[in-house]
Amino acid sequence: MPYLKTYLNTIAERGNKKLAESILKTAEDVGNQYIKQFSFCSHEIGLLFGNVQSGKTGQMFGIICKAADLGFPAFVLLTTDNVVLQQQTLERVKADLEGFCICGENDSGLFIENRLMQPTIIVLKKNVRILRLWANVFASTGFMKGNPLFIVDDEADAASLNTLVNRGRQSSINRYLDSIKNGSSSSIYLQVTGTPQAVLLQTVQSGWHPYFTYYFAPGDSYLGGDFFFPKSEKADCISYLEEIEEPEKHVVLRHLAVSSQILAAGGSVCNCLIHPSVRQAVHSRYEHQINEALSWCRDNIDDAFRAELEKEYASLSPQKSEKADFDTIYSTAKDLLQNGNVKVLVMNGRNNITSDEYSSGSNIIIGGNTLGRGVTFPALQTIYYTRTSKKPQADTMWQHSRMFGYDRDPGMMQVYIDEPLYKLFSDINATNNSIISQIENGIEHIRVFYPEGLNPTRANVLDNQKVFLLSGGTNYYPFNPENDSIEALDRLLAPFDESEPSYQVNLRLMKEIFSHITSDEDFNIKSFVSVLDTMLAERPAAQGILIVRRGRDVAKGTGALLSPNDWRLGGSFTDQVVLTMYKVTGRKGWNGRELWVPNIKLPSNTVYYDVIDAEETEV
Repeated sequence: MPYLKTYLNTIAERGNKKLAESILKTAEDVGNQYIKQFSFCSHEIGLLFGNVQSGKTGQMFGIICKAADLGFPAFVLLTTDNVVLQQQTLERVKADLEGFCICGENDSGLFIENRLMQPTIIVLKKNVRILRLWANVFASTGFMKGNPLFIVDDEADAASLNTLVNRGRQSSINRYLDSIKNGSSSSIYLQVTGTPQAVLLQTVQSGWHPYFTYYFAPGDSYLGGDFFFPKSEKADCISYLEEIEEPEKHVVLRHLAVSSQILAAGGSVCNCLIHPSVRQAVHSRYEHQINEALSWCRDNIDDAFRAELEKEYASLSPQKSEKADFDTIYSTAKDLLQNGNVKVLVMNGRNNITSDEYSSGSNIIIGGNTLGRGVTFPALQTIYYTRTSKKPQADTMWQHSRMFGYDRDPGMMQVYIDEPLYKLFSDINATNNSIISQIENGIEHIRVFYPEGLNPTRANVLDNQKVFLLSGGTNYYPFNPENDSIEALDRLLAPFDESEPSYQVNLRLMKEIFSHITSDEDFNIKSFVSVLDTMLAERPAAQGILIVRRGRDVAKGTGALLSPNDWRLGGSFTDQVVLTMYKVTGRKGWNGRELWVPNIKLPSNTVYYDVIDAEETEV
């Protein structure tokens, strides 16, 4: 049967024609570009990158169906180690995908009985016991020795990667995933995530660096990073905590106003999320403060509360419903308060909160790590974010941003956050956009960069012998450079003399200059060119600063290349790439000959991450 066509009909019949169109594009693109080219005698890794909470599950199902149409008989769909999430995913597979033999974690008998007569989908948690069990099932049946396996790893940057890479060992989950994929005759392992930093920084030698990367854009009604963290200025929906007195009371008033508007317009749910630190004691403190704010509202319901609610009402601009009159909003809010219909839910290891508890009504949810991957909050309109870390990680912070999604009303969104945290989120969004630009421009070796002090991911999954940092604001030059053609460099640099101290040039000229220079490993030219490619992917006409000096009688190996004046001149350009080209005389080293020596400085306060072996060993 045509599996993809059947699945798309199911989606369209539910009234989601736009979603069906999006899934079709992703499935056909990935199928035609990568799955059709698969040799069925190798093990390949791919990456499907989509924005957080932008509908990755539907895209994954579409790719599974396309792969089934192209001859794959067995699929493993991995979820994070969460019982509820695994069960929800299993039920969704059963509801959405026809014609497959669908197995849960305890259905090894069904798998054996089916004998791959129907394409089989096995939905598993990334749990050591479960993965060991199914590695043994695959090995003992022998089905996979003569068949290809298609693995779809949802949230692939969580738990799947080797957390013991710097100890020379392999973590258990990573080892069993290796065993499952390598136990088949061939495989495609599709990593799926909205935060691909850890995946992109894997080495090729590790076996977990993607051979291909595909990005799918979210739909029209999606509110994501660019809505909350635009490039130019602070978004209208952002309130800095530094400017607010009694923020907990302010958050409660806002939530009551928005809840009343949504419920009065016929909606069924409105959620508010408070995200402080991971400590349970802090959660309890916020719970107490929120309950105090609700008590204040009830105690002052006919006077001060009404006046404060009217201020919040004035700032509402609903786009998905007609704005109710204030008397209706006040009456609805009063009813919520007096009947105890505003639930305060604490989600952490001490409290077992299920999704049905915040799927209807007016709810304020407080929590820490449990608010991360896989947890979705319908109609989440108000966020109070205070989570901090001494060593913040970009992927963790982004995954905890439950504000993203499709069912939010942009005219009533409000995020309460301190200014430094807002700046961190803006920086993460800028890098996400850079990754997307690089993928869309077909750049194979995608680079990530962050401000100093913000780490891309947790250190224990990055090989510290292979992943290295290029620090912005630092001058880099090679100890043993070579020119493949000094004449070609002479011609390239001929228009630039010392009549001007510096020149503004296109970064593509810098790439051409570097194409004529080679160096030892101390100065990885490919890494610097990759950084230039990253910038050009975002801005095709990106500019930098070129400084050219000739006849320099510089001694080799003195520890510095630039003169004090040129060092200061280059340092004055803090937000641009500065390339200084010295033509040395060769009288003090340099093998006794003239030579062009580059010195490059990347934009300040930024760290660029690179993987040493990606270019050298990737095929």
